[in-house]
Amino acid sequence: MTPDQRFARHVRFAILMLTALFVYFLAADLYMPLTPQAQLTRSVVRIAPRVSGQVIDVTVTNNQHVEAGQLLFRLDPRPFVLKVKEAQLMIERARQDYSERDANLGAAQADLSAAKAKVQELAAQAARIRTLHDRNFVSTQLRDQINASLTIAQSQVRAASSTIEEIRARRGGPGDDNVHVRQAQNALEQARLQLDYSEIRAERAGVVGNLQLSPGAYLQAGASVMALVEDNADVTADFREKALRYAQPGTTASVVFDARPGEIFAAKVSHLESGVKEGQIDANGDLAAPLQSDRWVRDAQRQRIHLVFNTDLPPMLPSGAKATVQLFSSDNAVARLMGALQIRLVSLIHYVY
Repeated sequence: MTPDQRFARHVRFAILMLTALFVYFLAADLYMPLTPQAQLTRSVVRIAPRVSGQVIDVTVTNNQHVEAGQLLFRLDPRPFVLKVKEAQLMIERARQDYSERDANLGAAQADLSAAKAKVQELAAQAARIRTLHDRNFVSTQLRDQINASLTIAQSQVRAASSTIEEIRARRGGPGDDNVHVRQAQNALEQARLQLDYSEIRAERAGVVGNLQLSPGAYLQAGASVMALVEDNADVTADFREKALRYAQPGTTASVVFDARPGEIFAAKVSHLESGVKEGQIDANGDLAAPLQSDRWVRDAQRQRIHLVFNTDLPPMLPSGAKATVQLFSSDNAVARLMGALQIRLVSLIHYVY
């Protein structure tokens, strides 16, 4: 074989290889897409007290793992205990006030009964006086005096009735249905809640970070003193739009972390984000500003997906760890095999860089 023939064969072989690689790239991008633009994120909770107070005890250390409900630090509980006792005294005072107003109500009802009895007596006397006056046995002056006394007694009945209604309104309902008692009980619940808030506990399991706290420090409510990095992890991966054509929630995936070369973690797609910032329209009153580009082939838009793992991740993986994600968008056995080989190759390459 002449050198020209060998060169021509090499050229044909190279063309075939490039064509095969091109076809493989097109198929892989649809049925077994892979992206190195992925990272692990963990929610970070800022820990701050809900009430102000002086720290008397810190029960955790920096980078310590804590469980949900575990005590982190404690504020001086004495001011809150005093508030609880004060609220309890307010309940007793409200009940005493109810008893006092109830007694006043009984006295007012007795006054009303006496006023009604006086009205009845004066009404009967006025009737007799009118009969005698009609027969000219008594003077007109006496008749007018009796009628005036009757009018005054009737006014006293109305006044006594108004006093009873006023006392009833101030007294409120009986027992714990009394509005003043309920207000005092509400104050007691708030005081107890503040006492509970003097012990700051972890809302979720995670690792304590950036702890800058020591006993004796006075903290204001809402002032962050540490961070809690949650155990629950979320992997976000950015794919070209075309690569997500067959991806949907539940699609299986494999994840390789740069920090764990040689290890492959099984995962699945939890959800696809509804859009990207470029697709958000801000109603700011300005006219549209179309993007201008002189490129014939524009850059592909990337969309973000979220993945969840089938098993627990190693606790050493920090938030922000970079990863490579392989999706298995097709049930075809060949596509799944090639995808598994792709991610296996990536996991081995991570030993090098």
